[in-house]
Amino acid sequence: MTLVTTGPGPAEYVLTRPAGRARARALLVLGHGAGGDITAPDLTALRDAAVAARVAVALVTQPYRVAGRRSAPPAKTLDQAWVEVVAAVRAEAGQKLALVLGGRSSGARVASRTARGLGAAGVVGLAFPLHPPGRPEVSRVAELDPELPTVIVNGDRDPFGVPEPAGLIEVVVRPGERHDLRKDPSATAGAVVDWLRRHGWAG
Repeated sequence: MTLVTTGPGPAEYVLTRPAGRARARALLVLGHGAGGDITAPDLTALRDAAVAARVAVALVTQPYRVAGRRSAPPAKTLDQAWVEVVAAVRAEAGQKLALVLGGRSSGARVASRTARGLGAAGVVGLAFPLHPPGRPEVSRVAELDPELPTVIVNGDRDPFGVPEPAGLIEVVVRPGERHDLRKDPSATAGAVVDWLRRHGWAG
């Protein structure tokens, strides 16, 4: 666990590299959901699968969760902390690695909003919350960048909705899954790793 001092407060990340002499082909930085943490089943499954496919993976804990709070601060505060942590992760992992940003739910939104500014090559969204439950008119689709390679993995029973494919945004819909993507985390991870391989970011 590495502590990073950010404007909104101390954040943390855990960086896992491919084992042995295998050289990482990319760096995947993942954030947690609003009330969750980096132990979410889909995040840990993706970390393990990506590391096995020669991707260095950092799991980031936002300052409010480090401080023990469950209520997320405004988007601007989340984005500021994220940008500062990603800079620290890149400094440790290596600036030359292709950078892929992602996360689950709120973490996916943060990654999408900051990806272009951070020079990310792609974005991974697990359970991207298209709208608040029961309020499809409050769409967050504008946070997705159709000109940046993006993979979204959502359950077909997610009350937060499922984005539509557009431009370079690919959407994988997992049958029977809800917002937590807990039924088959390995399949969720496999869909993302397949996408990483197609872009040359995984072995």
